[in-house]
Amino acid sequence: MNGFDHTASPDAIADVFARTRDQFVLPEGMRYFDGNSLGPLPKAAQMHAYVAVTHEWGQGLIRSWHDAQWNTLPRRVGDRIATLIGAEPGEVVACDSTSVNLFKVLCAAARLRRGRTRIITDAESFPTDLYIAAQVAKLFDMTVTSVPAAQIPQALGNDVAIVLLNHVDYRSAQVHSLETHTRAAHDAGALMVCDLSHSAGAMRCDLNLHRVDFAVGCGYKYLNGGPGAPAFLYAARRHHADCEQPLAGWFGHAQPFDFQETYVPAPGIERFLCGTNPVLALSILERSLQAFDGISLDALRARSLQLTGLFIEQAHARLSRHGFEVASPAQPEVRGSHVSLRHPNGYAVMQELARQQMIGDFRMPDFMRFGFAPLFNSEADVTALVDAIDNIMVQSLWDRPEHLQRRAFT
Repeated sequence: MNGFDHTASPDAIADVFARTRDQFVLPEGMRYFDGNSLGPLPKAAQMHAYVAVTHEWGQGLIRSWHDAQWNTLPRRVGDRIATLIGAEPGEVVACDSTSVNLFKVLCAAARLRRGRTRIITDAESFPTDLYIAAQVAKLFDMTVTSVPAAQIPQALGNDVAIVLLNHVDYRSAQVHSLETHTRAAHDAGALMVCDLSHSAGAMRCDLNLHRVDFAVGCGYKYLNGGPGAPAFLYAARRHHADCEQPLAGWFGHAQPFDFQETYVPAPGIERFLCGTNPVLALSILERSLQAFDGISLDALRARSLQLTGLFIEQAHARLSRHGFEVASPAQPEVRGSHVSLRHPNGYAVMQELARQQMIGDFRMPDFMRFGFAPLFNSEADVTALVDAIDNIMVQSLWDRPEHLQRRAFT
């Protein structure tokens, strides 16, 4: 990726991202603030979906495993994601879902720390992480200790095998220091496993710099890979020769097309593959990642902080009189790329915003989440959103019977 001029003006940064905004299909009249949950459709992915279905599958049929290089998609996509999370080629593979990948790396980490009996988790983790950790603990006769992220270093001991940490809190957007927590885990002899679902593609992760052991993340948020897009899995190269994941499928075999009766894991990151990979979904994710070409991680972070900072500033100035509370950190260095507001009538306000084509999402009990994705959101989006919320409250537009009926915000 290109270097970033840290002296660049806000206008210069905005100009860079005006060009990336043009790479997305954004519905006319809609302001979209949910890229932290489901990214919009990149035009390159839209065009390639036709090619992959009509030509690679329709005409190439089974020959496309080699002619279109379907067989190397997990590694190729993984190598592209590696540049976004601070990993090296050959340390990331794209496959399966975040939950499945988390199960794989937690089992691998537990086997590397046999004899230890505890997994430490951040109590505010996304729920699926806590569910998977509990199941892994049952399999390995361990217990799970869940504490607030800030208390993890104090909860460590020589019985801890794994620390599981969400890099960015899914509700508040609080950033947890990978450097601090990984160092503390390693000092206690434990391994660090991170969930990057709310940071990859929006800010630096620097996995190798901080010596994180394993990480997972999804492909459909800031990476814009489409609904249910394949997730990714990172394993530090130093663990490849010794780690063993539990799902020994044929694509993770050292020689998958030799059809041997005995499983021999691939020597590198491919050992974390399992069954046949979702070719069409991986193809779309690969093209979606082109939107990051030529954009540095520092530029992404600068744009993210520019937009979230503007929203927080305007929320304090114009929305606090209506009882809205900013539930995300004011300090930019510990804030991710979404901002949450809290309000007793937050759900109804979000429903009215959706009716006005202002799309964010809601998390229980009263978190109104607004994602500010660097690649496509703008200052004009921010101002329009604040205008809309202010007007909804002034005119009591949230107070409609249909807005009180709960439906899922994903």
